[in-house]
Amino acid sequence: MGNNHQQHDMPTAGGLGSFSDLWSPDIMLVTLIIAILYFLLTGPLHKRFINAAPATNRQRWLFVLALILFYAAEGSPISYYGHHYLFSMHMLQQSILYFALPPLALLAMPEWLLEKISEPKPLKLMLKISTQPLVAALMFNSLFSFYHVPFIFDSAMSNHTLMTIYHIILVLAAFAMWWPIVSPLSDNKKQLAGLKKLTYIFANGVLITPACALIIFAGEPLYNYYMSAPQLFVTHDAFYDQRLGGIIMKLVQEAVYGSVLAYVFYNWYKHEKQDDLPMDQQPSVPIVER
Repeated sequence: MGNNHQQHDMPTAGGLGSFSDLWSPDIMLVTLIIAILYFLLTGPLHKRFINAAPATNRQRWLFVLALILFYAAEGSPISYYGHHYLFSMHMLQQSILYFALPPLALLAMPEWLLEKISEPKPLKLMLKISTQPLVAALMFNSLFSFYHVPFIFDSAMSNHTLMTIYHIILVLAAFAMWWPIVSPLSDNKKQLAGLKKLTYIFANGVLITPACALIIFAGEPLYNYYMSAPQLFVTHDAFYDQRLGGIIMKLVQEAVYGSVLAYVFYNWYKHEKQDDLPMDQQPSVPIVER
């Protein structure tokens, strides 16, 4: 996913960029193409696929929301200011890409479409390995933590190609991390349920905490890239902005994980309560947790 702003003019001291810098027409075009493909495949063209059904209204709205978040993170001023000026905006961008976008995108995918996309054997094998709960959790949180080691971070931010590669890998790892929670495949054995899903979400929250704590509680600025960036506000230096970035990341992560935990716990509790009912009072159609 990475930013593309190293291709644009160098940032100005006042933080004013061109329309192309701030709103990335190339990302806008990519977003539009993805939207057209999705609505064609899940709408008029779904009849060309075996056992395919059109996307539900809920899936369509979730996909639109996912696309809005994608463009906000990659094509809006969040991306421009995050790359050139403010670590806090960079962390907001990452929060969107890793914690908000993947679950919405997965929930928006009809099962048949995701099966079609993952049909090639190399992709299927990669998916099988990377979405094992333990592998997925360790892979994403390790990559996220390594990315924020100062010398790795400064190297990536100063090299457009390296940054793009690392961000693509991180986004894919984020999708793998969310897979055991919101996988749309009904026969997916790695889709966790009940207490296992609650434990998995909680474990992910614990694993990411050290990286956020390092950023928030560091006694000095960690990243030379932002220390040498133009300062937009007199009272908002690189050290303050670094702490703000760590707080933003932790708050977004806690809000998303907390919401998912509450939803999963509610469904698990409701399912357990129904299991305790006499047979003649149980619903004829069992609750399927997604």
